[in-house]
Amino acid sequence: MTQQLIVGLIVAAAAFYAVWRWMPAGWRRRAAHRLAAGTHRAGLVDQERADQLAASLAKTSGCGSCDSCGSCGPKTSANPPESDKAGQGPLSTHSR
Repeated sequence: MTQQLIVGLIVAAAAFYAVWRWMPAGWRRRAAHRLAAGTHRAGLVDQERADQLAASLAKTSGCGSCDSCGSCGPKTSANPPESDKAGQGPLSTHSR
């Protein structure tokens, strides 16, 4: 019985994470602010920590997100130098 309860909690946590991760950014920000405000009202954290919690929860993780967090590396040039192109054509089987 205990094992099934632990597995159920793990599955519920994974489902919650998946929903939070793929939630639209506007909904995620609103939910983060409501959750942080609820923790402040319950007396679990002070206002400063609640604001930090809301900001942290509202962020998306990793690159490729729609938010411009600035965490991605600098953009590279679309046209590499000619020396880098050698041996990379569609018909080439070896470098020169």
